[in-house]
Amino acid sequence: MKRIVVTGGAGFIGSNFVRYMLEAYPELEIVTFDKLTYAGNLDNLKDVDEARHTFIQGDIADKAAIKAAMEGCDAIANFAAGSHVDRSIMGADDFIATNVTGVYNICEAARELGTPRVLLVSTDEVYGSIDEGSFTEASPPRPGNPYSASKAGGELIALAHFNTFGTPIIITRGSNTYGPYQYPEKVLPLFVTNALDDEPLPLYSGGENNVRDWLYVEDHCRGIDTALRKGRPGEIYNIAGGNERRNMVLTRKILELTGKGEELIQFVKDRPGHDRRYSIDAAKLKALGWAPRMDWDEGMALTVRWYRDNEWWWRKIKTGEFLEYYRKQYHER
Repeated sequence: MKRIVVTGGAGFIGSNFVRYMLEAYPELEIVTFDKLTYAGNLDNLKDVDEARHTFIQGDIADKAAIKAAMEGCDAIANFAAGSHVDRSIMGADDFIATNVTGVYNICEAARELGTPRVLLVSTDEVYGSIDEGSFTEASPPRPGNPYSASKAGGELIALAHFNTFGTPIIITRGSNTYGPYQYPEKVLPLFVTNALDDEPLPLYSGGENNVRDWLYVEDHCRGIDTALRKGRPGEIYNIAGGNERRNMVLTRKILELTGKGEELIQFVKDRPGHDRRYSIDAAKLKALGWAPRMDWDEGMALTVRWYRDNEWWWRKIKTGEFLEYYRKQYHER
């Protein structure tokens, strides 16, 4: 592969993927295509190799725009998505436009252009909650909120496109991802930055019971790269961190690493339809040679240190639109 289009490449995982791929493959050129919504941030791409990187502002819901960006590419990796459950509960219109219609537009453009590889980045949340054991790729999707339902809808559109037209679709479903450059509406960067400022950590009531599997962002990027290069079209690949932790354990770890006390924990009313436990089996991707490398304790320490050392990045984010969202989301709870 010589030229890859990365949609949503100014977001959290997308920007880390752009950086990882440019470092891993010295001959590779990347075109980042991003709408620059509230979570898209050109600061996330500040240190990339400009000689091999091109940025195009655009929306995958705009069929002509994404097709033009994809012309001549060897592959496309789609990270563009509405991705926050709480915001999808407030209103799902944008999630459906991006996660369903946008995916359809990518599939159509790939079919018309003959794009050799189309990778869609999805989420373990499409499976829904599981009390015991782990979901495999053969498990049926049972999404429990508007966000995960929109992601599942996009997946079904893409798989139907593969079945009908042979469009070379590959899907990855990653577990909860953490690391640098994550927009601070998500629990981990929100709690870290709040703790650094001695602000309350709004933990959903029942946080002792909610379980998530944590995947360091570089491990996630390597998993996506493995699926992109070695995966079979029409197949789905789970990317799991193997670090299941209760949300209360995560919260206490953040307090430990920031040197703060548990008096900062503030329980808030639980969100509707809150999934209790996510767990996926990544044996299928491991058979292609991938495995997570980052130890959870080390990854957490690295992540907290990054936010501590990069206040320039997150302080200007936690103003304006973010504060309006934060008040709606937590103050009424």
